[in-house]
Amino acid sequence: MTSTAPILGITSQGMVLRTITFSILLLLSLAAHAAAGKHDPLSFDDTMLEEPLAHPDWFKVTLGDLRDDVREAVANGKNGIILYFGQARCAYCEQFMKQDLGQPDIAYYIQKHYDVIPIDIWGIEDIIDTDGKTYTERELSLKYKANFTPTVVFYDKNGNAVFRLRGFYPPYKFRAALEYVTEGFYKKEKFRDYLARAEPGMFFMEGGLNERDFFLPPPYNIPALLKNKKPLAVFFEQGNCHACDLLHTDPLNQEETVKELQKMQAIQLDMWSDTPVITPEGKQITARQWADVLGIFHTPSIVFFDEAGKEIMRIDSIVQYYRLWGVLDYINRRAYLLQPDYQAWRLSRRNIKQ
Repeated sequence: MTSTAPILGITSQGMVLRTITFSILLLLSLAAHAAAGKHDPLSFDDTMLEEPLAHPDWFKVTLGDLRDDVREAVANGKNGIILYFGQARCAYCEQFMKQDLGQPDIAYYIQKHYDVIPIDIWGIEDIIDTDGKTYTERELSLKYKANFTPTVVFYDKNGNAVFRLRGFYPPYKFRAALEYVTEGFYKKEKFRDYLARAEPGMFFMEGGLNERDFFLPPPYNIPALLKNKKPLAVFFEQGNCHACDLLHTDPLNQEETVKELQKMQAIQLDMWSDTPVITPEGKQITARQWADVLGIFHTPSIVFFDEAGKEIMRIDSIVQYYRLWGVLDYINRRAYLLQPDYQAWRLSRRNIKQ
């Protein structure tokens, strides 16, 4: 049960007001898109951009030593710095720029509290991280496992990397992450618990989870499933989940993705349920407990395991067709055995767009 006790001076009444605010903001955002006749803000073409993406003019160029960048930000009254890991032609980065940083309140809030430093995940420039070690931009992106762009890493006033978001999230969720770090909630609770209070529950299909033929039925005995010598995809979802509905009505309705999923094993779990699960380590817990152990906070999240029960990678942000198909292809080809860096493997294959 989530505590309602005051955290860092924020009262339970304040938490309720913030929850209502998040819900209203998302409702207004979706209503505005509907009124303007625009498509759903979470649905977009994720093929490679034709033109390079420009950063906002308020992004800052690193001084070359992130320790100096942190000191400069703090001297200017800020909470720290944010590293933005991106790619020049990344469609998800474009959505982040337009839909998240394009919100006036988010742009104001982030500039008030942080200096944002862009990092090209393919860059060769040397950067000294706050641990005193020198990395190229590429090496730094590998350190923070920025295998999906955009990835943002928050550094506090002491130069500690305290939180990471990997991928594109809708504005209300990114706004929640900003406040979660800035107001110090990360010191007291997990992001999934903080976010649960703010989750407005926007959805297309009211009720339970989206049923699909490729999901295996219970019981969910993971060690037994792994004996089939096939990779396992675990879908963590929840009812009344707008992003989950979009996943099933678009990327998972494509013939190519369904074919790839049929080459592996797939199960679907409600991340808040008491559904019994035997984990790859043989521990008997509930789906809710397993999601907590794995640090799942976004729905849908897809966690991929190899035949030995080791996590290969996960998708825990908004995903469209090309990124999803690329990951499924990477898993089914066992490409991770030879190339653990998904981005490098993707770059080597021209038919993978993102």
